[in-house]
Amino acid sequence: MARPYVCVLTLAALLLLGFATISRSKYPSGKERQRASRIPSQFSQEERVAMKEALKGAIQIPTVSFSPGEFNTTALAEFGKYIRKAFPALFKTSFIQHEVVGEYSHLFTVQGSDPSLQPYMLLAHIDVVPASDQGWEVPPFSGLERDGFIHGRGTLDNKNSVMAILQALELLLVRKYIPRRSFLIALGHDEEVSGANGAQKISALLQARGTQIAFIVDECGFILDNVIPNFKKPFAMVSVSEKGSINLMLQVNMTAGHSSAPPKETSIGILAAAVSRLEQTPVPNMSGNGPLKKLLQQLANEFSFPINIVLNNLWLFWPLVSRLMERNYIMDALAKTTTAVTMFNAGVKVNVIPSVAQATVNFRIHPAQTVQEVLELVKNIVADDRVQFHVLEAFEPLPVSPSDDQALGYQLLRQTIQSVFPEINIVAPGTCVANTDSRHYVNLTTGIYRFNPIYMQPQDLRSFHGFNEKISVQAYENQVKFIFEFIQNADTELERASHQHEL
Repeated sequence: MARPYVCVLTLAALLLLGFATISRSKYPSGKERQRASRIPSQFSQEERVAMKEALKGAIQIPTVSFSPGEFNTTALAEFGKYIRKAFPALFKTSFIQHEVVGEYSHLFTVQGSDPSLQPYMLLAHIDVVPASDQGWEVPPFSGLERDGFIHGRGTLDNKNSVMAILQALELLLVRKYIPRRSFLIALGHDEEVSGANGAQKISALLQARGTQIAFIVDECGFILDNVIPNFKKPFAMVSVSEKGSINLMLQVNMTAGHSSAPPKETSIGILAAAVSRLEQTPVPNMSGNGPLKKLLQQLANEFSFPINIVLNNLWLFWPLVSRLMERNYIMDALAKTTTAVTMFNAGVKVNVIPSVAQATVNFRIHPAQTVQEVLELVKNIVADDRVQFHVLEAFEPLPVSPSDDQALGYQLLRQTIQSVFPEINIVAPGTCVANTDSRHYVNLTTGIYRFNPIYMQPQDLRSFHGFNEKISVQAYENQVKFIFEFIQNADTELERASHQHEL
């Protein structure tokens, strides 16, 4: 009886082993990808110095977008010449095609050796928002290095990504790297003012060519550190959706008059009351089933009692969690449509009651809502027929991209994060509360992911479009390393598509 018993056990073990192999995700683990990497992400001291100097030079070119159609075109042209000089291998390589789109945006097509693998695309933007010297510790376009940081407008938003992508590819090319999977790099020049002349034209060009993309990676998500109250462990948030937006002008028209004989209500008073009602009546929390809920569920077991119990039972405690999130401005922005009064215009003279008062309000729309739903809600909150509403600009939230085991782009990001940042063991989906160029590419792919491989604390987030924007030299090196590894990881996808993908 012993021999048949041993045979049965052996057969059972083989079946279990086979089942485990079959049921494994089709994308290899982080360790498997690490072994598959052909070129280690190790850079010489000379290369490390060159990469930070290249970023500093890019910061010194003031590629400012002032308004739609109004850019520093001299700086944008200079930047195009600068990247040619900074990355000579990239522009000389035969399997890389470079195109200028919309006069100042750049599209690179890197032709891989295996046409059966669907291409992906990396996005970044060249332009920055305006910055004057006032309020800055150093001039905003100096690119000054001080105490281990490179200072200047664009160090976080978003020339760091532009330069890191090009730098990583340059370093791979000088190491004789040839990619298996084709990919594109799209660098828009007007993201800060809607992207109509840059990303939108690149997208139209690719659509006309019939290009289909496996996934896209753009800016927005980060490694968040000390962002959630009572949670001290850093975690990576990959944004799988993006809020929509409405720029809404509220206007009140009344009869003008002299301030010595004022009416009971003025245009300014009526409008101020309407704006106050909007601020005092926030849009309800909408994250019951969105990416934020998944994020909280992934973080649940990292908290101590009783928070872990609460987050593991959101079906019961969601109203409580929703109220608590309102106390933190970052979590509140992730959880709902936000309301921000950004402009207020009225009056021409101290003793004249103005006939017209105007206020502009910016709404960032949660993915669970639509533009029309928010507009109806706003009209009901204001509840005053004397207030007119004029939509200046509006667009819907982006669809939620997949983040399951079969989502190639998301899994590549997760595995590269855990390779470059081994201390990070939580990678979770989230929502981008800002607006990026990626919204112009929704017709090319269903997988759009937003992630910048940089540590962010609450005080760092305030420097976006604010004062004293800076990035540490080490953080930038890690960003280059991340892209360097990501490009190679994208080549190790095991399953091949059954048809050709022409660029």
